[in-house]
This record gives sequence, C-alpha cells and structure tokens, in this order.
Amino acid sequence: MFTGIILAIGKIAAIEHRSGDCRLKIDTANLPLSDVVLGDSIAVNGVCLTAVELGEHFFYADVSNETLSRTILNSSVVGTSVNLELALTPATRMGGHIVSGHVDGIGVITEKKADGRSYRFIVKAPDDLAKYIAEKGSICINGISLTINEVKGASFSVNIVPYTLKDTTLGEALVGTKVNLEVDLLARYMERLIQGDSAACVQDGITEDLLHKSGFFG
Repeated sequence: MFTGIILAIGKIAAIEHRSGDCRLKIDTANLPLSDVVLGDSIAVNGVCLTAVELGEHFFYADVSNETLSRTILNSSVVGTSVNLELALTPATRMGGHIVSGHVDGIGVITEKKADGRSYRFIVKAPDDLAKYIAEKGSICINGISLTINEVKGASFSVNIVPYTLKDTTLGEALVGTKVNLEVDLLARYMERLIQGDSAACVQDGITEDLLHKSGFFG
C-alpha cells in the first residue's frame, strides 16, 4: 500500500525483454533505499512493483504481461522519468489517500493551462472508469494522490501546485501525454458491496434493475 506522496523522480535505466514480459532497472536518484530489502514493494509511476535486485541507487523489477497491457510502462523507454514511492509503513504520514498501486486504466491529458501559480490539467479517463470518479474525490495519476476539481463525463480536472510540478513527472507532461490512473479504492469495493449476493454472478456492473432489487428505490 502507498499514500500517493512521491518521494523521488527516478529514471528507467534499462529494459530487458524476457519471453514476452520484461525486467526493468530503475535508477532511484535520491529515493532512500537504506531499509529496503528484496521483495519489498516500490511504486513506479503508480504501479506496485517488487524489488528483485537492489543496488545503492537502483533496483530491478519484473513486469508481467498483465501490467504491461494495463499501464504506460508498456510504452516506456530507457531514460523515461518515473515517480517513485516506497511502501506504506505504520509510521508513515498519511498525506495523500490509500493507494494500492494497482492501475485501473490509462488516461490522456487533454488540456493543460495556467491557473494562478498552479496548472489545471484536464484528463480523459476510460469510459468504464467514469462511474468511480467524483468531484472532490481522490484519484491517483502516475502515483500522485490528487483531488478531483470537476467532472464532466469521463473527463475530470485537477490542479497541480508548483511543488508537485517540480517534484513529480507532471512537470514534464504535455497535452496528449498518457498517464496511469487508479481510482479511489473505496469506490471499487462499494460497487461490489452494492451488488450483494449477485456479485457471484456474471453481470455488467450495477444496473437499474440491480438497484431496485437491492432496495435503493421504493
């Protein structure tokens, strides 16, 4: 688990393709690795990866086909900057929100404009994630915990303050940049809870008929 508070900007130092998936070497810059051990989780652009080899300022992680198919790691190249965060501990300050490191989909930045000293980004999410995105709710973009300002359909806006622009990869982001999205963990579980016993059946999410059966309408 993570909090969405970025600790360092690293870079992808090497990509080793292995039988359809790959192993990444991540240069960690000033990320504190002194108490990290093999098998620990590290979030890379919001993707929870397991450290399989460690050095003083780098680690290696294997990336499965599932992860490659669902995240922007699939399009990364050597030299790509990545946001890094170490896993949550009992003593960690909860400055962001609870983040699992399990990316739900890939969004696209469709607008970036100055807003005072900040920048306002508009991001288009996949249509099937729209129901989990709420005004003033939380969302994780490339591992960064952010508050949603406004929602219009599957698009939403966030404000990026100067500190976040400087200390995360969003400072380099442009219109058209693809980003990893993780919706609020509670929203995902709420959907399953509303489904109740019918969650064990194959169905197309929450329907009006399901809400009627669950007592949400008189």
